[in-house]
Amino acid sequence: MNSRLNQNDVTNRVNVEDAGAVRDAVVSLFAQRYPGEDFSALAHTFDDVRALFEGRFPGYLACDTLYHDIRHTLDMTLAMARLIDGHERVCATQDRLGPRRAALGVIIALLHDSGYMKRASEAQVENGAVFTKVHVSRSADFLARYLPTAGFIEEATLAARIVHFTGYEVEVENIDVSDPKDRLLGCMVGTADLIGQMSDRLYLEKCRDFLYQEFVYGRIARETLPDGRELVRYTSPEDLIIKTPGFYEYVARTRIRNKLGGVDRYAEAHFGGEDMYAVEIDRNIDHLRSVLEKADFSRLRRLCYSLSAPIRNAA
Repeated sequence: MNSRLNQNDVTNRVNVEDAGAVRDAVVSLFAQRYPGEDFSALAHTFDDVRALFEGRFPGYLACDTLYHDIRHTLDMTLAMARLIDGHERVCATQDRLGPRRAALGVIIALLHDSGYMKRASEAQVENGAVFTKVHVSRSADFLARYLPTAGFIEEATLAARIVHFTGYEVEVENIDVSDPKDRLLGCMVGTADLIGQMSDRLYLEKCRDFLYQEFVYGRIARETLPDGRELVRYTSPEDLIIKTPGFYEYVARTRIRNKLGGVDRYAEAHFGGEDMYAVEIDRNIDHLRSVLEKADFSRLRRLCYSLSAPIRNAA
């Protein structure tokens, strides 16, 4: 039996629903990696992100996307910090990203899904998932406005480009980032986005219970093409689950290896051995394949939650 708590990260030590816990883990990690550096601005961004998701950030309503919630953001942000740490552990001195670029990468991770947030003027929009197809561009706009307030005015335009490594609005090879270190940062944030969500202990249930509904809102499940034909990608939550192993094999893994440069290898360097993200992703996919072989969806029984709803731990 897997003793990992539903709310914990892949190490079963950090509660990824708690912005303070993730903040402390990331700042502590960077303080060890970059002794003497000041990460107070980075720490403050965690507070701003929590306010954004809770509806306390000026001009924005609370998050109402149940899959792309603060738990996902904190989980992938922790993964991002660990990829950076792993890289700094094994790279040559001249190739290090350094403390400022490392902090920038984490801030981009923290705000990579800010585009799902509804502005106060968008209260009539049914759900933030309506913005699915353009959420990365909206996140880029948010970053460009936010970073000058966080002491990163010189990097604001760059960050608005780097966040596109997390999405599909711009092909990775066409993202206008020329410095190899900045491009590496982009590959890391794109990779962290994938390995963070797919290693979540509730990943399968969240896909079924929440992601499908987001795809409906965002016209991903069914899309009307310009010529009037309907493109049907997912007919139901169960159909999405059935197609998840294919997404993992042919989309996520291919993107990580080919488009994003295989930077998931730095997770292994961070952990000093086995890549815990890979372990938990494989555990999820193996369990799903067993569910599909037996055609027994009742085995996906971990209770999902929304926002502040309670979590029930289940085997």
